[in-house]
Amino acid sequence: MIMRGGTNIYNTPIGVLGLDSTMAKPPGHIKNGCTFPFPVIYKNVEGITPKLLIQKPDASMLDAFIQAAQFLEKEGAKAITGSCGFMVLYQEELADAVNIPVYISSLIQVPMVSKMLKRGQTVGIMTASKEGLTSQHLDAVGIKEESVHIAGMEGNNEFWEVIIDNLRDDIDLVKMESEIIGMAKNLVNSHPDIGAIVLECTDMPPYAHAIQKELNIPVFDLATLTSMMFTAVERTEFSSF
Repeated sequence: MIMRGGTNIYNTPIGVLGLDSTMAKPPGHIKNGCTFPFPVIYKNVEGITPKLLIQKPDASMLDAFIQAAQFLEKEGAKAITGSCGFMVLYQEELADAVNIPVYISSLIQVPMVSKMLKRGQTVGIMTASKEGLTSQHLDAVGIKEESVHIAGMEGNNEFWEVIIDNLRDDIDLVKMESEIIGMAKNLVNSHPDIGAIVLECTDMPPYAHAIQKELNIPVFDLATLTSMMFTAVERTEFSSF
């Protein structure tokens, strides 16, 4: 399935590999076309759910992701991302499969953010599942484990029931925000050396502003990375004053 979001101001679209999920996505999510002021095209990969990708990733998924990425390239996408940060396992193979840039996970920002911080500071990673985010995921984009602290959403009922277990489609946005902010506060309170946060999970960016308001530190996610990538693939002339 292909869906288009954004406005008609620009002609260059960003392509998104979407997992198989039915929940409506609020603004800020990569799968909500209103998140960006530029076109975004989507190709959902049927049969691969967030829970399956997090808990039982396997090599067979790669072929499906490659086919979807090549489809998006043919549709005119100038760069490709994904709707779940756990796709990072396939970053290198997907980049090799197309002729346009691939930034399949927000985690690709972590080494860059680490370099921005002063010595002694670390990056906090907020993820859907700390247990599922292994050293293999980190290695895929060059993340040094000693430079990060990781917190997952295990034990947060609203998040887990809706996002991971897919028990229902309706989401209580107030509860979701409370759970995510609570995890962010616990993460930073436990590790005061954190100088910035990267949100792995694409369901967290709708609450990034609330996290930053609470913690007063930079918050990076797939929305920040996508905006940067779009600027890189659609450069415009600078106006004079």
